[in-house]
Amino acid sequence: MENILEIKNLTKKYPNFTLQNISFTLPKGMIMGFIGENGAGKTTTIKAILNIINSYSGEIKIFNLSHREHAKLLQEDIGVVLDDAFFPEILTPNDINNSMKGIFKNWDTKMFYNYLQEFSLLPNKQIKTFSKGMRKKLEIATALSHHPKLLILDEPTSGLDPVARAEVIEIFQSFIENVDCSILLSSHITADLEHVADYITFINEGKIILSKTTNELLNEYGIVKCTEKEFQNIAPEDYIKYKKNKYEYEILVSDKKAFKAKYNIKVIDKITLDDLMVLMIKGEE
Repeated sequence: MENILEIKNLTKKYPNFTLQNISFTLPKGMIMGFIGENGAGKTTTIKAILNIINSYSGEIKIFNLSHREHAKLLQEDIGVVLDDAFFPEILTPNDINNSMKGIFKNWDTKMFYNYLQEFSLLPNKQIKTFSKGMRKKLEIATALSHHPKLLILDEPTSGLDPVARAEVIEIFQSFIENVDCSILLSSHITADLEHVADYITFINEGKIILSKTTNELLNEYGIVKCTEKEFQNIAPEDYIKYKKNKYEYEILVSDKKAFKAKYNIKVIDKITLDDLMVLMIKGEE
């Protein structure tokens, strides 16, 4: 399968934080959910991909081209929504359209205004009159309207109500119907990722903890709940992490079928991405 994004041994050092040898790949036609706690390294990774920070070691390739060497060329094919970046408040969507026409060769004015209509955004209103959710919709409309092949999205549904989130997620799914396009989507709303992401990459304290298909994580991983006595009979190699609660143990396993067969366990709870994050971060080995 051809990859649209390849990251190998990406390392970036700060005084109090280090991104450590990050490596993962995003295939064409796929959505990858990028998850982790605040401060885990998601935004630093995204900014390195976008060449916003460049004093790093390792290799980043987009469409098989080095982003360091071909940043201007690649700009045309990358759509971006960043959590901490906003348009100047005195501008209107009309102003955004006029500006983008001079930046992107493939800027599609008709598409942009169609998104404005779909998102109920008035083209002549200043951005300072928009709510947080409306501003986010404007950023998404702008990111999509120059026909990018790679979307890099940092908290794109932040500030949106459930109906608007569902609407935006549907747009992202339509975007990757073109098999040459992909999305890297960082979000704290993991329930959205469970429905839309093909892959999940989990980062914690600057390290990639896992990068797997969403189906594998949600269908093969599971949570075993047992007593302390039952826990003592379980071999450490048969679970990933465990957490001791007041009345029971919770055990994260990566192969529900094998665990059931070995320990004659009848019920293993399904896992959510929230469960996975909590147990991987707070659990013990």
